[in-house]
Amino acid sequence: GFTAMAANALSPALLTALLTRHAPLRRLIVGYSGGLDSHVLLHLLARHRDLWPDRSLKAIYVDHGLQAASAGWSRHCARVCQALQVPFQVLRVDASPDAGESPEAAARRARYGALAAELEADAALLTAHHQDDQAETLLLQLLRGAGPRGLAAMPASARLGSGWLLRPLLEVGRAELSAYARAHHLQWIEDQSNADPAFDRNYLRHLIMPLLDERWPAAARNLARSARLCAETIDWLDAEAEADLAQAATARADALSIPALRALREIRQRNLVRYWLRQLGLPVPDHRHLQHILHDHLTSGRDRRPCVRWPGGEIRRFRDRLHAMPPLSPHDASSVLTWRPEPQGWPPLDLPALGQLRMQQTIGAGLRADRLGDRPLTVRFRTGGERFQPAGRRHGQELKKLLLEAGIPPWERDRLPLLYEGGSLLAVVGLGIAAERAAAAGEIGWQTVLHSPSAAGSGIL
Repeated sequence: GFTAMAANALSPALLTALLTRHAPLRRLIVGYSGGLDSHVLLHLLARHRDLWPDRSLKAIYVDHGLQAASAGWSRHCARVCQALQVPFQVLRVDASPDAGESPEAAARRARYGALAAELEADAALLTAHHQDDQAETLLLQLLRGAGPRGLAAMPASARLGSGWLLRPLLEVGRAELSAYARAHHLQWIEDQSNADPAFDRNYLRHLIMPLLDERWPAAARNLARSARLCAETIDWLDAEAEADLAQAATARADALSIPALRALREIRQRNLVRYWLRQLGLPVPDHRHLQHILHDHLTSGRDRRPCVRWPGGEIRRFRDRLHAMPPLSPHDASSVLTWRPEPQGWPPLDLPALGQLRMQQTIGAGLRADRLGDRPLTVRFRTGGERFQPAGRRHGQELKKLLLEAGIPPWERDRLPLLYEGGSLLAVVGLGIAAERAAAAGEIGWQTVLHSPSAAGSGIL
């Protein structure tokens, strides 16, 4: 009975269906821990690899360095992969937690960070998360007070790095995996830490889920179905937020129109702000911080400049716009850097806490190349009193007034790189080129670009 059940539940059709939805993928990488679940997934893929002849298969073991036995586990994994004729790789990571971070979260962050770095656009990481894992994840999210996105638990497919993360076994229960492993005489590692109830997931798995299963035998399956329904709701909410973002968007991806936000009901405001922050790659604030954002920024006067901060992000107001960004790093506006050209062009210049300044050759824009020659430039920052005459202006003006007129937010003004040749201000990144040094139509020019970790700090000349 177990063997037949495992055969039905673990048909290669599970994998084929998922891979068909991701036709461009050519490299399949199994996250292989040596445990039962990932061993079953690896064995299933290796056994049926002829069904996907145009795709390569590889296994990666992540060594967190947290347990003395991990080196022995990696050797076990290597032997299994050799027997299955699957290429094998070990990734060693630093899983030490940050302040206030749980060991579980730190290990997960380190693991997925290392695996994401291995993925190119045609590659997918396949993990062996199954139906019981999904049920546990949903319960953990409920106990944390999560909303629909958290209750959607783990998606069957999601972007990871430049590639994809696929979970083909989410419809399969732990019992079916165990039956498959026994039917095929697999040997796997039993990690003793998985039995330690000090970890939240283990507490649920060993103490709570058995009680639920005793009373409701279909508990795991039903909880996983609830997660799927929440995922459908999230798809709909994201579609609504995308439509609202089209109305509230500005010329800058990191800025939203406050009048457009005010026109929405509060529930749609919250949904839009969360979606917008995710699109920017910023962490989403909790409910309390989100309420502060909507109250402090949408009800204050146009001349007010409130700022709401949460771990990993902040939102500021300037005029009629909300601006989102990572926390601003300390910046020394008195610093001066020298930028020297090389025979093949201008090398990138690192600006501490701001990003990297680069020169791109262009036609009819930027600084006139024939006037620059091979002389070094200095990069400074606004300290007050500077005057500037950008191209298109008949007279010079105080830089402070030009920046205000251009609508550049106050927190960015002292962080804009100023390019000098000797005592002459040639360019202000994000504002313009000095009129006397700007390339005319048809002339070769050097365009200055600031590549910043924050969209708010980026500028092009």
